[in-house]
Amino acid sequence: MKHIPILDLSYEINELKPQLMNAFESVIDNGVFIMGANVKQFEAEAAAYLGVKHAVALNSGTDALVIALLAAGIQEGDEVITTPFTFFATAEAISQVRATPVFVDVEPRTYNLDLNQLEAAITPKTKAIIPVHLFGHTLDMDRLMSISEKYGLVVVEDVAQAFGGMYKNKKVGTIGDFGCYSFFPSKNLGAYGDGGMLVTNDASFAEKAAMLRVHGSKKKYYNEVVGFNSRLDEIQAAILRIKLPHIDEWNEGRRTAADRYAKLLEGVDGIIAPSEDDYAKHVFHQYTVRVTNGKRDELQKKLEAEGISTMVYYPVPVHKLPIYESMRVQMPVSEQLAEEVLSLPIWPQIDATVQQYVIQKIIEALQ
Repeated sequence: MKHIPILDLSYEINELKPQLMNAFESVIDNGVFIMGANVKQFEAEAAAYLGVKHAVALNSGTDALVIALLAAGIQEGDEVITTPFTFFATAEAISQVRATPVFVDVEPRTYNLDLNQLEAAITPKTKAIIPVHLFGHTLDMDRLMSISEKYGLVVVEDVAQAFGGMYKNKKVGTIGDFGCYSFFPSKNLGAYGDGGMLVTNDASFAEKAAMLRVHGSKKKYYNEVVGFNSRLDEIQAAILRIKLPHIDEWNEGRRTAADRYAKLLEGVDGIIAPSEDDYAKHVFHQYTVRVTNGKRDELQKKLEAEGISTMVYYPVPVHKLPIYESMRVQMPVSEQLAEEVLSLPIWPQIDATVQQYVIQKIIEALQ
């Protein structure tokens, strides 16, 4: 079998190419490249899809986190709780606003923040929590919101990997005070460049976020606060508008692929398949297994030799990165996961024969 990538975007590109090219030409012909009609319409369409009052399109998911924290008034001296098993940007955003990240370990089934350990980490300095819906699986948001309300904490949902995912009957990212999305090209809803979005039901938060994305101004050249240049460009907005109506179908494709993987992995010693809790609708941005008995790296090399791409998300927990290792905290579950996790090829249109080949080679490699 030919080389198998971790993600293959060619299917969606080929399907949508006529629409994409028309949209590109329309933007070029119109001559408006920044904050034009497509940005405004995408914000309205995304807000309607998610069921929120306000959506603010931004340059990246990272900027969405930073701007959400600033809009909520998080500042130097404050503490913000988050997970150490995530991409660096989650904690980086906390540090960018000069607050202090406080890490709470994850639980081993869903790889998400362990709510049993959350309250013990809350201090008088704690002002916010950033839960991460990792790999597309939501956290138990009812329980998290109950704790946040008890202590008066802002909740900024990191939904970079879970656009369209569900918690019970609600879209993830719409339950906390803010939802922060990434449209990096590899995401379930991806642009063809950088992009992100912040959503909220609070009009004052939305107004602050909209100011911060354009150098802290409501009116051009009348700057009120120090802000950012964090605008989603018009071409990316046009692309995302074309792709948004397909997101549910694509997420279902990922779920179907995940079901096939789960069945193929039944009874395979040394592999722990990902879990899905009853309250969640997992959208499988990644299909991430655990490889036990210290065989992960060896397995990855053997699969690479067979032309099968895999990824390790994440090889170093955030608290172990050079910038934070001086904290000298221990997060045993995150540290174990970093040695065991392996993400397998997945995309909405992946063929069953490809998945069968991947699992066949895994079984052979582990024997």
